[in-house]
Amino acid sequence: MPGEVPFSFSDLTAGYVTGLRGGSFTLKTLDDREVTLHLTAATTAQLLRNLGEPYLDATDRMREYLTPGALVFCYGPVYPGEEGLHFQADRLVLAHRPEAPLPYEEPGWWTRQLDELARFYRRTQFGDGPVDFATYRTRVHGSGHKTDQHVQEGMTISRLVYGMATAYLLTGDEAHLEVAERGAQYLHDHMRFHDEGEDIVYWYHGIDRTDSRERKLFASESGDDYRAIPAYEQIYALVGLTQTYRVTGAPVLKKDIEGTVSLFERFFHDPRMGGYYSHIDPVTLSPHHDGLGPNHARKNWNSVGDHAPAYLINLYLATGEDRYLRMLEHTFDMIVTYLPDRAPGAGPFVNERFHADWTPDHTWGWQQNRAVVGHNLKIVWNLMRMQAVRPKREYRELAATLAATMPAVGRDGQRGGWYDVLERDAEQGRHAFVWHDRKTWWQQEQAILAYLILAGHDGGEEPLRHAREASAFYNAFFLDHDAGGVHFTVLASGIPYLVGDERLKGSHAMAMYHKAELCYLAEVYTRLLVRGEPLDLWFKPHADADLPDGLLRVAPDLLPPGRVVIEHVLLDGAPWHDFDAQEMSVRLPPRDDRVTVRVRLGPAKGAGEPVVRGRPPTPSEGIRP
Repeated sequence: MPGEVPFSFSDLTAGYVTGLRGGSFTLKTLDDREVTLHLTAATTAQLLRNLGEPYLDATDRMREYLTPGALVFCYGPVYPGEEGLHFQADRLVLAHRPEAPLPYEEPGWWTRQLDELARFYRRTQFGDGPVDFATYRTRVHGSGHKTDQHVQEGMTISRLVYGMATAYLLTGDEAHLEVAERGAQYLHDHMRFHDEGEDIVYWYHGIDRTDSRERKLFASESGDDYRAIPAYEQIYALVGLTQTYRVTGAPVLKKDIEGTVSLFERFFHDPRMGGYYSHIDPVTLSPHHDGLGPNHARKNWNSVGDHAPAYLINLYLATGEDRYLRMLEHTFDMIVTYLPDRAPGAGPFVNERFHADWTPDHTWGWQQNRAVVGHNLKIVWNLMRMQAVRPKREYRELAATLAATMPAVGRDGQRGGWYDVLERDAEQGRHAFVWHDRKTWWQQEQAILAYLILAGHDGGEEPLRHAREASAFYNAFFLDHDAGGVHFTVLASGIPYLVGDERLKGSHAMAMYHKAELCYLAEVYTRLLVRGEPLDLWFKPHADADLPDGLLRVAPDLLPPGRVVIEHVLLDGAPWHDFDAQEMSVRLPPRDDRVTVRVRLGPAKGAGEPVVRGRPPTPSEGIRP
């Protein structure tokens, strides 16, 4: 018969338990189909566990966990049969325990995960010895050992610095701050170029330390950006510096950041049509130089949309300066004006590549007319952040539209998780995979944060369910409990894909940034917006910290106004009362040395009930897109 599968295979099924009968149980999949899973004498079950936790076997009690509404992942053989496919349960991953909160919504889950990640990357790069960034290497094996390639890429160092500074923010562990500060100093001393004539700062692509010599790599060595200065690399050079500046207020970091922002405004910015060019020539600093080839006079998602999450929101949070808010507003105005595809019959995805006049470019390199699922989700997440400080109907509408349409096209309703790159145009009602159906770690991050912040803003049942399902898949399959860290990619079924660069824990595409950002903001959104629980953050400003108006600004993110306040502050362990609870700022006393500032944030009184739920809602409890 048409549609019959004439062979067996193994696969993953994700869903909510609807019934348990004898030797089988039924699941309602994430896209509302009912599947029967058959248990055997060899079926095993485990509880979801965090990094650093031992294997949590639940085989002997699996029937206690297979209660209606429980979120379960089931992997096993699938056989063709006369009545359809027969699913056999080989291994179960149980996402939560009956009558208990989801584990990744419990206080400290994401903080503990980030602490483990920070320890993994410190051990990987520096072993048990001192933190010496001369020994840093970009490429790291999946086992956690450095490869023989001796190139140090500036933006990957900065991503590690971000992760370590963020780990300090959540844990107060000064071992993490030490790595962040030494990495930031290394970037300043070895990767920074100050053009005194133009009074701008830009950053080397990297350093080749073969044979212990230091050879500067000025223009990019990456294939898509070869021999150009891409906005992408300059943006991510600031990610760690800005997060470390938030924690320390170090004047040298602020000066470097301001010099790089000047680079963006003077040489990447298009004053006539708006937005930022994707590449400039390394000699003339012009985006119109013929030597740029296919990157000549181009704009893209990264050159416009990555400023906000990488450094600009954090820079505004740290300084409160209106010029950074205006720059944020400009980038988001460009996104809502030019990225949505308004052509007749257009599909659900935004355009990502553009000519100088914002005409979509569907011929560039690998992108062609293709959509990166995570970029669409990243727009949702960041528009909602901006909505908190500069609300606009256009921001809200695009965020809502993308959030409603993405699950049907970008999410795996059978197995859970979010896909990578799809064809923008549908054929026979389907947006085909461009290369594969694998799932990368950073796109799961975008889904979790997009739907968490939507749930936190509006209290909607549907975004909360999407956030929970994405969190469950990520925590079930991306955490490497053997070697440490997080896998780059998994197969559609959740099995790690360990081939080529995707087997690495460190590369041009992967460092510590996205994983740390996920842990930090998932903890922030879950605790402060979803569950209405307090959260502690740590800061350690220098005595000469460059803090506008002398205020340490401690807001963890751009959050809905009036929802979160400072509850109390400790300076070097002693209570401190000179703070503005609503503005989330602390006025520090004159001092001759650094001070440790521990701030407890919590929900404001009268801000409404938290969006907390005791168990994941089943698909029948909400309207799906």
